[in-house]
Amino acid sequence: MSLRFIRPAAMLAALLPVLAAADPTARLETMQPDATEPVARIAIIIDDLGYALGNGQRAVDLPGPVACAILPGTPAATRLAGAAADRGKEVLLHLPMQATQADGKDEPDSITLDMSRRAFAETFDAALESVPHAIGVNNHRGSLLTRHPGHMQWLMEELSARDELFFVDSYTTHLSVALQIAAETGVPAIKRDVFLDPDRSAQTVEREFARLKRLAHERGVAVAIGHPYDATLDLLERELPRLAAEGIELVPISELTGR
Repeated sequence: MSLRFIRPAAMLAALLPVLAAADPTARLETMQPDATEPVARIAIIIDDLGYALGNGQRAVDLPGPVACAILPGTPAATRLAGAAADRGKEVLLHLPMQATQADGKDEPDSITLDMSRRAFAETFDAALESVPHAIGVNNHRGSLLTRHPGHMQWLMEELSARDELFFVDSYTTHLSVALQIAAETGVPAIKRDVFLDPDRSAQTVEREFARLKRLAHERGVAVAIGHPYDATLDLLERELPRLAAEGIELVPISELTGR
């Protein structure tokens, strides 16, 4: 008489229907997650809104929780901020800060290194007043100012005093101390990982968007900043609805700051 050896794997396979019938809610530890279930998160901010209404409205109308960062004192700032809020988009004050090299363009309500503490606060107040619905701030330029601990301390004090506004460091210089000062003062903050459009070509935007997705899969979280350029808006209008199928969830920027 010969004995038949049944492998454990085969035995388990034979038992699965029985177990399921006995307890339909039972789940095995070895079950694989749904391939379409998002496993990485990205947040996207569109900067420099407020001058052009047309592409500004396109940015507001992008699918999903894309944040709208609006320059203070610009002609369409109030209108775009209201439109973004109406669409459920998060609004950021895109605060102009002094850069290492001046480009000759004088932005309204700019924060500069030679300001006194009082002038700093008054300028910040005016900037925030001109962008209604703002729940956070990110810097426009700022490669000089964000490396100065004193001025970053002033900024974080202003944010903390106003219902815990959060900060996104656009990270225009690797010498920025903004995140360090934010952590020391208890201000929710995060930095940018990818600029989607360092130039306006469609090829560049596609390359950087692919890099954003790769970073999100590698790290679990990634933050991108783009601008209301045609190539950027074209790509986002086309690609954002496809993210879930690639295992990526588009989330509000406030979710990643811990606000």
